[in-house]
Amino acid sequence: MEKDVRKAMEELIEKLNEASKAYYADAEEIMTNYEYDSLYDRLEALERETGIILAGSPTQRVGYEVVSELPKETHPSRMLSLDKTKSREELRDWLGDKEGLLSWKLDGLTVVLTYEGGALTKAVTRGNGEVGEVITANAKTFVNLPVRISYRGALVLRGEAVITYDEFERINEEIPDADAKYKNPRNLCSGSVRQLDSSITAARHVRFYAFTLVRAEGVEFARRREQMEWLSSQGFETVMWKAVNGETVIGAVEDFERAVETNPVPSDGLVLTFDDIVYGQSLGTTAKAPRDSIAFKWADQTAETVLREIEWSASRTGLINPVAIFDPVELEGTTVTRASVHNVSIMEDLALGIGDRITVYKANMIIPQIAENLTKSGSAEPPESCPVCGEKTRIKDDNGVKTLWCENPSCLAKQIKRFTLFVSRDAMNIEGLSEATIEKLIGKGLVKEPADILKIEDHRDAIVEMEGFGEKSFANLVSSVEKAKNTTPERLLYALGIPGIGVANAKTIASACGRKWAKMTALTKEELMEIEGIGDILADGYVKFFADPAKAAEVRDVEELVNLDETEEEKEDFFSGLTFVITGSLNFYPNRDALKAEIEKAGGKVSGSVSSKTSYLINNDVTSTSGKNKKARELGVPVIDENTVREWLENKKVTL
Repeated sequence: MEKDVRKAMEELIEKLNEASKAYYADAEEIMTNYEYDSLYDRLEALERETGIILAGSPTQRVGYEVVSELPKETHPSRMLSLDKTKSREELRDWLGDKEGLLSWKLDGLTVVLTYEGGALTKAVTRGNGEVGEVITANAKTFVNLPVRISYRGALVLRGEAVITYDEFERINEEIPDADAKYKNPRNLCSGSVRQLDSSITAARHVRFYAFTLVRAEGVEFARRREQMEWLSSQGFETVMWKAVNGETVIGAVEDFERAVETNPVPSDGLVLTFDDIVYGQSLGTTAKAPRDSIAFKWADQTAETVLREIEWSASRTGLINPVAIFDPVELEGTTVTRASVHNVSIMEDLALGIGDRITVYKANMIIPQIAENLTKSGSAEPPESCPVCGEKTRIKDDNGVKTLWCENPSCLAKQIKRFTLFVSRDAMNIEGLSEATIEKLIGKGLVKEPADILKIEDHRDAIVEMEGFGEKSFANLVSSVEKAKNTTPERLLYALGIPGIGVANAKTIASACGRKWAKMTALTKEELMEIEGIGDILADGYVKFFADPAKAAEVRDVEELVNLDETEEEKEDFFSGLTFVITGSLNFYPNRDALKAEIEKAGGKVSGSVSSKTSYLINNDVTSTSGKNKKARELGVPVIDENTVREWLENKKVTL
């Protein structure tokens, strides 16, 4: 299948599924029925033309499946592992005067697929090479896998299920517990592919890349490259490969090596296979490996250095992990100064001590690790107190693996969410402070209360040495903090994290108090309950917060560092009774929230979707054929641009 046809099908599937989700899950129309039907018909036509239906196609409407366990199945023949080499010259000698295919050795989960009559009928994991698990329902959710193909014979192929680095980072960002985050894409992929609920697999956006055609009934091939090209014609994405010979294979390895950092999917080496299928099969196998293929692993670049410190990093679960800090070394083109030791057992196995000479490397050219301790002084000891709160630590032994823990429930390391809220966009709006960065700052003892974030410039030397930071990042962070110090009473109130006080309640309370901070912090329960939207429970929690001596002290520390704009907002009502919907990009206002705030200040309301209750749709592209514009025209809702609504706000009246 041609790449542009495949891309067109993938784009149509994405648009149609997005529209369905918006309509059924979010009660919002992002395109008209006419537009949806037109795109649907176009997708159906391409599927008929190619004979290929990709996973996730709305033309199939295949429901998700939940099972109590994954069935086991024995493979027809044992799936062998590959012999390996780290020598480019040995790879060249192995190929000799033959031609071969050099491809990525992807780092995911190997899956065997079976198609009959053009339909995917079975998918089985590699398992232990002899017995795998049946994951057919899950495989049907792989985002780029065809569930129907034009070939109607019996087909068996193998490939790698993988999760891209981008998807790996997206999923980890949604996991609040740092220690629950996945360690690498391979682990995430393995767990995703083997889910009992296929809807979970679908949400992980697993991809499949074919690397071997096992059998295609009635179709004969002389060369591996022909097989790969044929699989592509059937709608499968194959691993990236290059045809090589003895003279070009080393250069091709170097090409792949340069592409490692930009490769969107994880790999742990390369695979070289004889192109001549009959010749490769004639070589047979050893007890463990086929003789027609060999794996190439990049030799880990190691460097010798001196261990200067073991930093103990506390997490929100109470787990305290050791991190080795050493003299800077160059590895795989980057400067490395630290490596995770993971737990107490590994630290003891390496017999680490300050001043020891160690060798370090990057696992799979990415993750810094300690390879060996050359001097093994063994003098390092786990700390007896938590580096964050100072409370006593305890070593747990779980099946021979020792880990260090802080059991203080009030430890700041366990309160990351409170600090994350403080810096969030609707609160103090401090850019450059992710949850992971805040956790590092707390772990280093640099942040103990919210006010410390506003004094971040005092810790320049420590922060610029942190992984992922530098002079420029620190300067940007300081600039963001200084800007955030000029804030409003409602933002500060929300930033404090008082239970039940969200953005809307914070604005309501500030407005009721004339935006005077002193009055806001001194409200009684009775006064609070007179404010619309504040009930008994919220009022109790609010009063209790400011009555707590420790919380009150933290609030005072913040007050000393901020400049509050307590100017009471002029209340207007010239937009009273009007409901607006904002879509598209804006030119004057920095974002939709800013325009929304101005509309609400004038007494209007802002909704997320166009309906019969919408008064005006705001879109700078008034002639757009987007779903919201079409819906507005169908309902007779006027479409206005940003300048129009700005004029109304400035003139304090609607002139249409």
